[in-house]
Amino acid sequence: MLTSITEGILCCLTGKVAGLVLSLESTEPSDGFEFVEVKPGRVLRVRHIVPERQPVVTEGSVHCKRKITVYRNGQLVIENLGDVLHSEILQCRDGDLEPCSTVEVELADYKEMPSSPDPKPVTPPVPPPLGEQKPAPPPRRRRRKPKRTVQIDSKRVISSCKGTHSDVALFFVHGVGGSLDIWGSQLDFFSRLGYEVIAPDLAGHGASTAPQIAAAYTFYALAEDLRAIFKRYARKRNILIGHSYGVSFCTFLAHEYPDLVHKVVMINGGGPTALEPSLCSIFQLPSCVLHCLSPCLAWSFLKAGFARQGTKEKQLLKQGNAFNVSPFVLRAMMSGQYWPEGDEVYHAELTVPILLVHGMCDKFVPMDEDQRMAEILLFAFLKVIEEGSHMVMMECPDTVNTLLHEFFLWEPDMSRKDRIKTATALGDTLHTLKVNKPVEK
Repeated sequence: MLTSITEGILCCLTGKVAGLVLSLESTEPSDGFEFVEVKPGRVLRVRHIVPERQPVVTEGSVHCKRKITVYRNGQLVIENLGDVLHSEILQCRDGDLEPCSTVEVELADYKEMPSSPDPKPVTPPVPPPLGEQKPAPPPRRRRRKPKRTVQIDSKRVISSCKGTHSDVALFFVHGVGGSLDIWGSQLDFFSRLGYEVIAPDLAGHGASTAPQIAAAYTFYALAEDLRAIFKRYARKRNILIGHSYGVSFCTFLAHEYPDLVHKVVMINGGGPTALEPSLCSIFQLPSCVLHCLSPCLAWSFLKAGFARQGTKEKQLLKQGNAFNVSPFVLRAMMSGQYWPEGDEVYHAELTVPILLVHGMCDKFVPMDEDQRMAEILLFAFLKVIEEGSHMVMMECPDTVNTLLHEFFLWEPDMSRKDRIKTATALGDTLHTLKVNKPVEK
């Protein structure tokens, strides 16, 4: 604690920030680690494991068709007109298809607008006697002229992704203050099963370089870094796994490359709302002050990020380098979370299957945010881990690995879809024969 305060005072006097991650000269692969220069002077550490695998042929497709309408009164109506996957999809190997459905929600940033006055005065009704009073019905908002309409109509192949398939790659993206080390259990587990795994350190995190300019840590700058990593290592079928802030980057890549992103996993990622930095956050304090407060911040993160605060959790926090970033990088990361495009409509446009994993004890991301995300997405399946918190992949690695593996192996049951089409066609034929049958005299 005294060391942290002393370093903070030196930081204020000299204008330099302690604990920076410096640039590494070596770019040669070592023990599965590589250093990739995404831009001149901007180097990211990447863990990349490529086992020997066999090619695979995928077949079958799902019809992704939906109409997304935003009304001026704040209503968002999503009409699913194509195939809708069963909500209990992960309970068995093959998932069923449900009939079409409609989702109607309120926009998160909607503000009630004053209504225009009526042209004619309205006489208030006479209240009934006290004994005959009935509870007033809830006010119903009238649906007005659409403000924006988005139509999606495409075919998507959804298939089982096994570790022996050479066209499958897994990308793991951490959040603020973490590093690729937080995925240690997942990287070891899936690489042993034969999967090709890629996990980068974000700029300023882990062993990646830490530019001393705040613009290097905006959402768009980090997203372009991950775009470069994705384009470098992507295969035909890619699965993105994101945690916390890393979920936003996975969403961005899935939206930008719908033909290359096969499935997505969102772990404690929050609701489908646009990103906007908080102006009243503690992370708006000067970097030197944050450096002095770093022990308190680390303890607060331990209490909020883990369901338990024992020796095991403290060791996980130390091994995973969570919150082990400079105050300047931490402040710039929190201030740079500006992404107005990532709203409900942006998420509703995704046609990729998505697994939502939520730790019940998470104090950073409320349960209702992930539930709202599941409502907005086309193919979304929410799984709750009761004994987990924000760092659930570190707390419950076996449970998370099993859930992820089941999701990777899952594919929709297209035979049931064919049976439904056959039965529908047969019913139409019988109805036609009945209508056209000549009347006997």
